[in-house]
Amino acid sequence: PERIAQTREQRGRYLMRNGRGALVDPQFNLAGEDFVVAAALDGRGRESRVFLGAALSETDVRAHFAEQIERTQQVELRSDKARAIAREQLGAIVLSESQLAQPDPHALTDALLRAVQERGLEVLPWTEAARSFQQRLAFMRTIDDSWPDLSDAGLATSLDEWLAPMLVGLDSLQQVDLLAALQQALPWEQRRELDARAPTHLQVPTGSRIRLDYSDPATPSVAVRLQEVFGMRETPRLGGNRVPVTMKLLSPAQRPVQVTRDLASFWERGYFEVKKEMKGRYPRH
Repeated sequence: PERIAQTREQRGRYLMRNGRGALVDPQFNLAGEDFVVAAALDGRGRESRVFLGAALSETDVRAHFAEQIERTQQVELRSDKARAIAREQLGAIVLSESQLAQPDPHALTDALLRAVQERGLEVLPWTEAARSFQQRLAFMRTIDDSWPDLSDAGLATSLDEWLAPMLVGLDSLQQVDLLAALQQALPWEQRRELDARAPTHLQVPTGSRIRLDYSDPATPSVAVRLQEVFGMRETPRLGGNRVPVTMKLLSPAQRPVQVTRDLASFWERGYFEVKKEMKGRYPRH
């Protein structure tokens, strides 16, 4: 019974019930059969050469081994989409496979969660907003380590807590609202505190709101045109007035002309040299 084999895609190559490969010389008619029984094999390598064999039909297989055919339902992830598959198998041989129209929702959730566990967080649909939220929290942890650890390492160890509830009713990882999942890891009051102490944007004297960059949690920064901070005498501070923002001051062409964490000192000492240089390069400005 272990010598029953099912054809693979390439002519003459077979998969036996025990999971091993078998090879029938492609020039023989037997190599074109869907099922064979390999009576004599050389037993070498990953694919044993068949010296003696005979053809079988699927009807033969089902008739003789009906009680040994396993019928299973399993949820699998294919191209990031979960599908419920019903199979009939005789050992390693798959006799039939079909997709179920109404899969078990719990099995779908488990399959999606398992995919993240196996492949890593990078399979999730990260957006700029989700990464920014994660980085802002990392910044707050540099000030107070009692804030939740939502780093990639921290998230990977707590998938059941923050991700699993967001997967209920979904059949694809690309449907996950990752920002909402991260936000729900914080109580409402703490979310308000995060917005106050680590805002997403900095408002400058011109009225523009410039996105803050927390990719380096220890030194949050902002890239802004120099003209837009005229009138801002002191360096803005974050984290409850503890951490100065690194100001990346740009020319009209969006090129950095100065990087400072001390605007007051820049206005007093560095601005006049920068002004002279910019006046020559950008007379219209």
